[in-house]
Amino acid sequence: MLSFFGREAVQKVTLPMGRALVGTGLTPNAMTVIGTVASITAAVTLFPSGHLFWGAIVIWLFVMFDMLDGAMARARGGGTKYGAVLDATCDRVADGAIFAGLAWWAVYHENSKSLLIATLICLVTSQVISYAKARAEASGLSADGGLIERPDRLIIVLVGAGFTGIAGYWDIGWLEWAVYVAMWLLAAASIVTVFQRVLQVRNSPGARDVIPMAAPTVPEGLTGGQDADGSPGNEKPTP
Repeated sequence: MLSFFGREAVQKVTLPMGRALVGTGLTPNAMTVIGTVASITAAVTLFPSGHLFWGAIVIWLFVMFDMLDGAMARARGGGTKYGAVLDATCDRVADGAIFAGLAWWAVYHENSKSLLIATLICLVTSQVISYAKARAEASGLSADGGLIERPDRLIIVLVGAGFTGIAGYWDIGWLEWAVYVAMWLLAAASIVTVFQRVLQVRNSPGARDVIPMAAPTVPEGLTGGQDADGSPGNEKPTP
């Protein structure tokens, strides 16, 4: 959603809601946890039981609900480092639950190895894409952008699952393939994004600078005839 409509457009909608929620006494971290728990619950109950349409609707609702934590933080004058880590961690867990729920459905309802493979690719790459960015930023490098980001990933998987769910309710045979198309499209795009982020890290300033190795330290009390591990050294004592 952020990728399609722009961050500023989304903030115009969420910021007033964030201000209103701050007035209720809720904290941004509480909103993060509530949205994540609800998304996980829907993903691991509705998807495995075959309720793809309602699963997609409920998850989408709470994904939007989870976006309000940032709006609340801005309404309070800014967030915290702990809040940022909590939000990123919860996003990874929620994404894992969504793909795990679909993988269960692929195996026990569809008996489809191809859909399972696509779903597992999406599960792994979604974590790698996010980790590559976090690890790069921790090293002072850049790994932004790429073909697929989290909002795009959620749109594709939930739209695909939702249309397949509609096909089941209305008996629209050709629409049942929506989730297959969505997952393989997302799998291919996610693989491309992994390579894009790794390449961006490689081309970041300082990415290929040699990291100097720290000189080994000798614990206090060791003599010249004894190595740091306590074994006899090669040096001869001075006469």
